[in-house]
Amino acid sequence: MKDTDIQTRKNTILALFKDPSFVPMKEKELAVLMQVCSDDRPLFRACLDELVADGAISVSKRGKYFLPQSRTYEGIFAASGHGYGFVHVEGVEGDFFISEKNTGSALHNDRVLIEPLDISYSSKRRHGRSREAVVVNVVERATDIIVGTYDAAKNHYGFVIPDSQRIDRDIFVPIEDTMSATDGDKVVVRITDYGDDRRSPQGKITEILGRAGDPGIDVLSILKAYGIETEFPEKVANQAARIPQSLTDTDYNAREDIRDMDLVTIDGADTKDIDDAVSLTVCGEEYMLGVHIADVTHYVKENSALDREALERGTSCYPAGSVIPMLPVELSNGICSLNEGVDRLALSCFMTVSLKGEITDHRFALTVIRSKHKLTYDEVNSIITDHDEELIAKYSDVSGMLIKMDEVAKLLRRRRKSRGSIDFDLAETTIELDDKGHPISVRPHDRNNATRLIEDFMLAANETVAEHFYWADSPFVYRIHEKPDMDKIRKLSAFIRNFGYGIKVKDDEIHPKELQKLLASIEDSPEESLISRLTLRSMQRAKYSTACEGHFGLALKYYCHFTSPIRRYPDLQIHRIIKESLRGTLNENRMEHYAKILPDVCSHSSRRERVADDVEREVDKLMKALYMQDHIGEVYEGVISGVTNWGIYVELPNTVEGLVHISKIEGDYFTYNEDTYELVGQATGRRYALGEKVRVVCNMTDIAVRAVDFVLADDISALDNDIY
Repeated sequence: MKDTDIQTRKNTILALFKDPSFVPMKEKELAVLMQVCSDDRPLFRACLDELVADGAISVSKRGKYFLPQSRTYEGIFAASGHGYGFVHVEGVEGDFFISEKNTGSALHNDRVLIEPLDISYSSKRRHGRSREAVVVNVVERATDIIVGTYDAAKNHYGFVIPDSQRIDRDIFVPIEDTMSATDGDKVVVRITDYGDDRRSPQGKITEILGRAGDPGIDVLSILKAYGIETEFPEKVANQAARIPQSLTDTDYNAREDIRDMDLVTIDGADTKDIDDAVSLTVCGEEYMLGVHIADVTHYVKENSALDREALERGTSCYPAGSVIPMLPVELSNGICSLNEGVDRLALSCFMTVSLKGEITDHRFALTVIRSKHKLTYDEVNSIITDHDEELIAKYSDVSGMLIKMDEVAKLLRRRRKSRGSIDFDLAETTIELDDKGHPISVRPHDRNNATRLIEDFMLAANETVAEHFYWADSPFVYRIHEKPDMDKIRKLSAFIRNFGYGIKVKDDEIHPKELQKLLASIEDSPEESLISRLTLRSMQRAKYSTACEGHFGLALKYYCHFTSPIRRYPDLQIHRIIKESLRGTLNENRMEHYAKILPDVCSHSSRRERVADDVEREVDKLMKALYMQDHIGEVYEGVISGVTNWGIYVELPNTVEGLVHISKIEGDYFTYNEDTYELVGQATGRRYALGEKVRVVCNMTDIAVRAVDFVLADDISALDNDIY
C-alpha cells in the first residue's frame, strides 16, 4: 500500500478524534465505529501506533485512545509517602488524586501527563474534592539521584531505602552495582530503571557517604538528596583564585568616589558575606538615603565559568550552622564583601525621602566605597532603642546617623503599612552547634528595630529599582507575589471566627489591608503565632518573573531583588542591566539578549530558591530532633499548632514541633472535626483545638524521619517503658 493511502487513513482517524462528540475508546471500539473489516485490522492498528509515536494521539494505561490536548493535563506529581499522590496542574483549580495503582513509575516532583478518570469510578467521595486521574506518562524526571540507607538483603543484591518519606519504593541494586557497600551505609544511588507499578526501580550506587548516624553524615545526606554541591568545580575554583583580593588602579576609573561618606554595614555577628551598606544625610527637610550594594558583576562576567556555576546554584544555602555559597569564598567573603575599612566597588541607589516617607527622587551610580564600621544588629538596636551610652560613645562618628536612620525607617514603614503591606513578625529559629556539629541550643530569634531598619531600607531600594526599569520598558527580573488562593482565604476566615476575628472578602477578592488588620488585631494575643502561621500558609509563594505583576504581601505594584547579588542570582542579573543602562550600552541587541535569557533565569532561580528553602527546613528539623533526643522525659508547655485525624502537633516556645499521636491520648476514642480543627473525644467530650496550651513530655525522637514524638503530660502511662 502506498504511503499516501496510509496517511489518508491516519487523517481519517484523526478527523474522528477531533470531532467534538468523540470520547476515548479502545482499539476494538474504534474499529467497530469506523467499520474496519477484519482483514484491515493490522493496518488499522499500525496507523494507531504511528499516530501515537508521532504524538498526534495518546493511549492510556487502560488502552483507550484520545487526543492529548483534549483529555490530558501536565503537572507536578506530589507523592504522599503512602503509595498514592496528587498532581497539581497550573491554572486548574484543585489537585488530581492519583491512587497507588495509577501512579505508574512517577516519583515525587516528577512532571507527569495525567488522564482524568470518569466520575463513575472516581474516588472523589473518598478523597474530598480531589478528582481522580491516572499517570499516563512521565514527561520529565525531577531527579535520578536518591540518597538512602543500604540494606544488604542477600549476597547477590541489595536495596537502598530512601531517606525521603515521599519515596515509598526501595531501589533494587544488583551486587555488581553496590560499590561494596555494607549494611547500614548511607549511600547515593543513581536510578537506571524507574520500574513501574509492578516492578521496583533499579539503580547503581555512585557514592558511599559513611555510616548512618555518624557526625555530619545526616546533614550531608540531605544536601546530596537535594543536589546541593558543597565544592566548586575545578575550573570555577581556579577562576576565583585568580581574582585579586584588593582593588587595582583601573578599578577606580569611571566611578563616583564616596569613600569619605559616613557609611556602615549592619548584619548578624557571624555574617561574612556582606553585600549591603547604608548611609544617610540630611538635606534640608528631606533625607538622602543611600543603599550601596556590592558590585559582584565586576568580577563575575556573563557566561564565565563563575557565572554559569552561580546561575546553576541560583542562591546560597544556609543550613543550620553552615553556608553553601553561590560564589566561592574569594568573592563571597573576600573582594565582594563590603568589609570594614577597605575599598570596595559598589552599585549605589540614592533615594530622596520626604518627611511623609515618600521617595520623591532617586539616582543610581557606580561607586567606590569604604565602610566605616561593621555593626551588628544587636549593637545598632542597643543604640537606637536602648540608647546605650557606652556604644553611642564607641561609635560616636555614626551613632547620630543611626538614630536618624531609625526615624527614616519608621517613616518608610508607616508609608508602607498605609498601603496595606503585610508584616509577618514570626520568630525564626537560631540553632547553636558544638564543634562536632551537634545542637546544644534551639531558640527563637526575634527581630528587633535594627533588623527592621535594614529590611525597610532594602525594601525601599528594591521597589525603586523595579519601578525605574518598569517605566524604562527594559527586560527585567521582577519579584512577584500573586493574590492568595480564595479557597484558603475562606478556610482561614471560617477558622478565625472561632477566636472572634474576621476578614472582609469583596467580589471574591481580598485586599492585603484586611490581612494586615487581622495581624494587628491578634498582636500579643495567645493565638498570635498560630493565626499568623495559618495566614502565611494561605498565601501564594513569591517567585521571579519577567512580567511586573506586583507583590500582594508588600502591597506594591513594582518589586524586585536588587540588594543581595553575592547570594542570589536574580540580583546579580539585575545589576548587569542597571550597569549597562548607566553606561549607555543597553542597546537593542542587548535588550533582545535579555528578553531571550531572562524567562529561564526566572524559572530556574525560583526552583533553586525552593530547593534551598527545603534543605534549610529539613536540616532544621534534623537538628531539632537531635536536640530533643537529649531531652527525652522532660516536660514542656506548648501550643497546639496543628490538628489532624492522626493526632495533634504541639509547638514549644523554643520552636520545636512534635506530634502527639492519637493512639497516645488515653481514656477515649477521638475523631477529627475538620470544620473546627479539633480532636473530639466521643465518650468524654474532651477537645483539643488549634491554639490551645497543653503540657507535653518528650517521648522519643526519630532521627531518620526527623520527627519528635510527644505525649500529653497527663498521660504519663503512654510513654515508652524505657524512659522511666
